Amino acid sequence: MNRRRFIAAGSAVLGGSIASYAAAQSNVMPNSTAMEEDLSSSVQRNVSSFRMLDWRPYFTNLDNGAILCDIQSRAVHFWSEDEQTYRLYPSSVPLTEDLTRLGRTEVIQKVVKPTWRPTPSMRERNPEWPAVVEGGDPMNPLGPLALYLSWTYYRIHGTHDTRKIGRRSSNGCIGLYNEHITELFDLAEVGTQVLLI
Repeated sequence: MNRRRFIAAGSAVLGGSIASYAAAQSNVMPNSTAMEEDLSSSVQRNVSSFRMLDWRPYFTNLDNGAILCDIQSRAVHFWSEDEQTYRLYPSSVPLTEDLTRLGRTEVIQKVVKPTWRPTPSMRERNPEWPAVVEGGDPMNPLGPLALYLSWTYYRIHGTHDTRKIGRRSSNGCIGLYNEHITELFDLAEVGTQVLLI
């Protein structure tokens, strides 16, 4: 199967996610996220593996809804409390195991135009990075919306750098396309359960 047929077939199956990815690749702005390193040197592909999952092996209930961040498949799953809504999104995941935190947490805050402050360890590794990037700035790695988790420094957020989705590319957070974080932001609430596996 050639690349063009693969993209066409994939977009039909994934509701346009691969097509959005392909279009984004042709329109990537250089320096769209100045604080991130060059991904091309460490990653060969930018495609997430998708599989629909049932919530029961991961959660005992769906109180306040549930979000599952699957690091291996680079996907985020959402189930609503009433089981009427299920969503599956491609995501970026942490670059390395030492940046990856696994386990249970929850959404503690929903933030529009989040301000980005690199963690002390990020500043240590990258002293040239700014101490703060205000929300709404196109250079802000958190994109337009963020779900803050109960773990300090950890977020599920958007990104203006679409090259990151489907890759090991973050410093610990889970990143989504901006249109996907917009949808998830509306679906999730403070108290939504989150599990990273």
